Amino acid sequence: MIPTPMIAIRDDASRPAADTDAAVAHVRSMTDELDDPTALTDLLERLADSQVVMFGEASHGTSEYYRRRSWLSSQLLREHDFDFVAVEGDWTDCYEVNRYVKGLADDVPEARDALSAFERWPTWLWANWEVLEFIDWLAAHNEGRRRGEMVGFYGLDVYSLFESMQALIDHLEGVDPDAAIEARDAYHCFEPSGDDARAYARAIRFAPESCEDEVVEVLSRLVEDGGGDGDGNENDPDYGDDYPDERFSAEQNALVAKNAEAYYRAMVSGHTDSWNVRDRHMTDTLVRLLSHHGGDAQGIVWAHNTHVGDARATDMQRHTIGQLARERSDVGDVSLVGFGSHRGSVVAAEAWDAPMERMPVPPAQRGSYEDVFHRAGDGDRVLVSDELGANGPLTEERGHRAIGVIYDPDREGGNYVPTVLPERYDAFVFLEETSALHPLELHADRDGVPELYPWGF
Repeated sequence: MIPTPMIAIRDDASRPAADTDAAVAHVRSMTDELDDPTALTDLLERLADSQVVMFGEASHGTSEYYRRRSWLSSQLLREHDFDFVAVEGDWTDCYEVNRYVKGLADDVPEARDALSAFERWPTWLWANWEVLEFIDWLAAHNEGRRRGEMVGFYGLDVYSLFESMQALIDHLEGVDPDAAIEARDAYHCFEPSGDDARAYARAIRFAPESCEDEVVEVLSRLVEDGGGDGDGNENDPDYGDDYPDERFSAEQNALVAKNAEAYYRAMVSGHTDSWNVRDRHMTDTLVRLLSHHGGDAQGIVWAHNTHVGDARATDMQRHTIGQLARERSDVGDVSLVGFGSHRGSVVAAEAWDAPMERMPVPPAQRGSYEDVFHRAGDGDRVLVSDELGANGPLTEERGHRAIGVIYDPDREGGNYVPTVLPERYDAFVFLEETSALHPLELHADRDGVPELYPWGF
């Protein structure tokens, strides 16, 4: 995974005090405190009719963000029959979780075995106790359901170039050996890079002979004829009882390979379009999942605020899946829910590929949205954007904190994105104090993480 780019802003300490005081008073009067048990229930009722609900997070290493959105998601799944959860993770890794929660994996007897698939740095994003508890709940939720009614768990991301190519070949060897041979031949183009996507990117930087044509050819062949049409014709490959998800996964791995090649090619050129390649891919995958689950399907997305929020309400000058989903005519109502906090601790790293650390999160910068919510009262709050009206002090641009997988608490100024909060999200959940995530490799024992209980499921 590439660290989430952050955009430095001016120091909001210069904002007039009266300006911030008005915003504080507005938050105090227009938001619900989360110690009121009806606050999140009311939010869920607003979200229930959406075709897509996206839950964000202000960091990839905060326990409460994971736990709150897990609880909210479980309610949408249990009470409102949403169909799947799609996360900011690689397709191949998340598909192992999907197989586990649907009972398709005899070789993956426990949730922890499914999460062992997450080996790409930073592993803590999904291989953590918070996610483990959710997927255990999801597996129990699926018990007794018919195959087509089980809730899925999928990855939206585009990083798994070589993993997706290998997964596609492995799959085709079992259902269509001739197609597997053709796919393997096409992917020979990547052999000089071994299994290293960054090595491939560096190679085309100096000798720009890409493998774009090869991955496009494999995708086209699989979709058009390599996988059959699933109508029961004797010439169709035998996908077995798991055909719908397995066929979809094969096509998705071919699409990931195609878009991952484009992503790494854009990344090595230094062009900011690599971000847009990634978020367009995640949006296309979301739309494919909605279609795969039927015309009236409803899906849940978990991703960082910088992907979930509408970029048009920031100065990011790039697309996000929240924005793209809002703009698409083939997606129904979309609800975007952001998260943020005033202070606490987080799991992050000092540099790329560096060991994870538990780091402090200092109090939010003066004048930021997080500072405004903090000053409105010492407690957690939820804001619903359509209750604010068109104007008011909260519709003025302010800094909104975003912490990536690489973080330096001593350089807070670079971790704020200029934002008009009510336009960026349909709802915003503010937590006064948050704590660091619990990665499996740091907390090997359930006894090591007692502060996680009760889970809330």
